Amino acid sequence: MIKVAIIGITAVLMAIMFKKGKEEYSLYISIGACILIVITGIGKFDVILDSINRMQNYIRINSTYVEVLVKIIGITYVTEISAALCKDTGYQAVGEQIELVGKLTVLAVSMPILLALLETINNFLKA
Repeated sequence: MIKVAIIGITAVLMAIMFKKGKEEYSLYISIGACILIVITGIGKFDVILDSINRMQNYIRINSTYVEVLVKIIGITYVTEISAALCKDTGYQAVGEQIELVGKLTVLAVSMPILLALLETINNFLKA
């Protein structure tokens, strides 16, 4: 996390220096920092997947649920990064729309899990 914080703070300080003269450079620095941070964060993703696989050894978890969870994490990452970049460049409305579509996408992807949960509850109520 310290590495990520250093990358972020350094990028912000460099972007501030270019903000007044060459604004396009500050955007490039911001995008580059986001890419470096995401690459650093992807390494943590392996630990999460390994932990989920180990949990599957203890309890039965349908692999479909794990796939949906991974998709939701990916959608959330892409949504947050792209919306933040749009907002940083002054395109607040575009950033808000990206967040809205990201939320709708997470909802759409999670529908099979919600339906399975409702079906389980319905089966308990019938018994």
